[in-house]
Amino acid sequence: MSERPGKGLGMGLSALLGEARPASGNDVPPAGGVREIEIARIRPNPNQPRQHFDEEALKELADSIAEHGVLQPILLRPEGEDFEIIAGERRWRAAQRAQLHAMPAIVRDRTDEGAAAELALIENIQREDLNAIEEAEGYRQLIQRHGHNQDDVGKLVHKSRSHIANLLRLLDLPQSVRQSLLQGDISMGHARAVAASPDPEALTKEIIAKGLSVRQAEERAKRAKQGPKELVLTSERKVDADLAALERQLGDMLGVKVQVMHKGQGGTVSLAYSSLEQLDMICQRLSGEPI
Repeated sequence: MSERPGKGLGMGLSALLGEARPASGNDVPPAGGVREIEIARIRPNPNQPRQHFDEEALKELADSIAEHGVLQPILLRPEGEDFEIIAGERRWRAAQRAQLHAMPAIVRDRTDEGAAAELALIENIQREDLNAIEEAEGYRQLIQRHGHNQDDVGKLVHKSRSHIANLLRLLDLPQSVRQSLLQGDISMGHARAVAASPDPEALTKEIIAKGLSVRQAEERAKRAKQGPKELVLTSERKVDADLAALERQLGDMLGVKVQVMHKGQGGTVSLAYSSLEQLDMICQRLSGEPI
């Protein structure tokens, strides 16, 4: 459970938190510096993109905080006489469970609602992955409430535009299908296949009942759209389709465009990145280093 800020945040959280150091002794913290804030005066952000907090992960973090304290300050903005969380709600919840009375925080007096929403989304994506629906809802909020387009959002969170577009399409799925994805009954790859089907709910039920793979779900969706003709695939086309499905799955995991070139018993995997921050994020994920 690392509370270390991610490296690939550009002008996001690293710019706000990276140079901050706790005040010691009787020193008065400078404007924007780390200070101790009473937990009772801290309120969650109503626009927090994360709706589900894993209980086991929260317990582990609370145990760590009880033993070692809060190692990374949370980010707040004034809200009347209290404070509203911009980033760090998991640490705040865990600190409450650890029965702390105060915790380290940085207060940003001039952070408006748009900037707060951006930082909350970036913090969640970079520190611990949101589920696909929560991530998509966060992107839609940035687009609809704060005037960003898909390219803008991609740059904010260091993801490809196609990744943003694919997630946003999930929000058009029926509620029952989205719930199945939230519960883990179907995967992100399944959801993409279901989105292309004329009857998403029926295909979702079949996936769950029969344990269909993503490839099988894609075939079902294609068959439903095209009808019974031209269903026989040559071995070459089948391999191409499998590689395409693999590319999409890897792209969803890494948030970048992936190309797989297979020849004989080997081949190559290519990852396309649009910025140094995105390259940094790829390197961290491939090396298993905490983000």
